[in-house]
Amino acid sequence: MDKLNLLLVEDEPFLARVVQDSLEQLGYSVVHAPDGRKAFSLFHNQFFDLCIIDVMLPYTDGFTLVKQIRSSGSQVPVLFLTAKTATNDLIEGYQSGGNDYLKKPFSLEELFLRINELLKRAKPPHSAFETQSAIGKYVFVPHQQLLKFGSEEHRLSHRETQLLKLLYDHRNALLERKQALITLWGDDSFFNTRTMDVFINKLRKHLQHDTAVQIINVRGIGYKLIC
Repeated sequence: MDKLNLLLVEDEPFLARVVQDSLEQLGYSVVHAPDGRKAFSLFHNQFFDLCIIDVMLPYTDGFTLVKQIRSSGSQVPVLFLTAKTATNDLIEGYQSGGNDYLKKPFSLEELFLRINELLKRAKPPHSAFETQSAIGKYVFVPHQQLLKFGSEEHRLSHRETQLLKLLYDHRNALLERKQALITLWGDDSFFNTRTMDVFINKLRKHLQHDTAVQIINVRGIGYKLIC
């Protein structure tokens, strides 16, 4: 059985190490980020089953980080860690998209319990596990961010999954570049255009084992997924 992947965002080195080591001993795979900016970069390039996020972080605070995560369309469970205890802070945490709140100092046993409960609540209903799509000889499972080819499985990043899903929804038809940029990135700036081109090339590499599957560039207009 695959390990569950957790993102731990904590700027206190000692606490981060204790939490990471303890969770890894329980069988989780844990990626640590020391600040909100690094965490957001990791989030868009890896798949995570749950995020544990401190509120007071360098560069991007925890509340803002979770708002960014939610604005990308992700519903990944989020557990806040914080020394803040005011009611207004708790309300802001939930309004930003957090699912649970653990006040510092906390026991590791309570942390494990909260994580377990969040993961159980996040499990999709049985019917959701049957949601998959055929892309040529590939099987695309969006809710698991998986692309399968025979017995091989490849874990897609969150952004790769979003883009492939959008292409699949427009399969064998034109997906306009501007529509994709606004849907996934919020605007069609030059920087976002270049970024999307990078992700298109990544998807082409993921799909290269089936020559009948192609992502065609309609120059200056958009893309077309042929499958």
